[in-house]
Amino acid sequence: MNTEFLRQMPSSRSFATNGSGLLWRLHLDSPLLAALLVLCGGGLLVLYSAGDSNADLVVRQAIRLGGGFMALLILAQVPPRTYRFWAPVVYAGGLALLVLVLFIGTEAKGAQRWLTVPGVGSFQPAEIMKLAVPAMVAWYFSERSLPARFRDVVLVLVITLVPVLLIARQPDLGTSLLVAAAGLLVLFVAGLSWRLILAALGLLAVAAPLMYFFVLHPYQRRRVDTFFNPEADPLGAGWNIIQSKTAIGSGGISGKGWLNGTQSRLDFLPESSTDFILAVLAEEGGLIGVLMLLGLYLAVIGRGLFISWHAQETFSRLLASSLALTFFIYVFVNIGMVSGLLPVVGVPLPLISYGGTSIVTLLAGFGILMSIHTHRKLMSH
Repeated sequence: MNTEFLRQMPSSRSFATNGSGLLWRLHLDSPLLAALLVLCGGGLLVLYSAGDSNADLVVRQAIRLGGGFMALLILAQVPPRTYRFWAPVVYAGGLALLVLVLFIGTEAKGAQRWLTVPGVGSFQPAEIMKLAVPAMVAWYFSERSLPARFRDVVLVLVITLVPVLLIARQPDLGTSLLVAAAGLLVLFVAGLSWRLILAALGLLAVAAPLMYFFVLHPYQRRRVDTFFNPEADPLGAGWNIIQSKTAIGSGGISGKGWLNGTQSRLDFLPESSTDFILAVLAEEGGLIGVLMLLGLYLAVIGRGLFISWHAQETFSRLLASSLALTFFIYVFVNIGMVSGLLPVVGVPLPLISYGGTSIVTLLAGFGILMSIHTHRKLMSH
């Protein structure tokens, strides 16, 4: 091999630095950042219409998005090895906060999910576990051979299910499902055999009726009943999903135009700025608007998987895969819920629905993804 030629070639580090400039030096991945900015900017436009032209709502959302991007920027500077070192500590701290919620948590709308810090405000400790659980599972596998063995599977299930059960106790079914997905997706990427996956699905199918009668709260059972037959109570439990499907169908191909929706602006569609905001987009933007949104989501998810594919260590690869695939679960569950394909479980449309802690958590996760990508060891000659 001509070693002199290799020495004269620009290194891959110089390609990366020159290609991305300031963003690369700030450890920001430009394709992912661009997709997120477009997604959040479009979300503010949809929220303005969904909130009946309430500018204050949009300003509050923009402030929260600003806080989220600040978290993204800060976490992108932290090397992955630091996340690996602190993963058990953050996981243990998150568990302690979840236990604390059961005793001194703030209650609202029949759920005890928040902790109030004097002078700061309220936050949901469950949101921390969306990042802490996959980081903890990735840390567990980082020093072990893959694929996962049966003993590893059992321990990972314990790591995942303890916080999931604590969150479900609050009750918060939507967040508990997302935390469970985040942990189990790491297990899946770690090489879980299909025999174990099929056995788990069979066990879940057997346990589902027992969970319905003995685990779910009455309002959660009503959601399941409504999923199978929303027309049984069209003015009560079935109202949301019926109005949501009406809004989606009325948008047609090109929609009614921005600010021209009727279901949301005439208050037929409840939770139009939060869980059911996709119905507003479908009514005003039609199929074209929904496909554009899905294109942005696919760009974000695809870039996340690209980053995981190029990660150079087990911890980074497993954590990046989980963050990208959990974001897909967010999107899939909300769209399925709003369109009547899944029961209503209270999962917001990521980066579009009006929210607080969940927005910061999502963008913080993307900061970790960018850290994994920009801190990887680039080859140089």
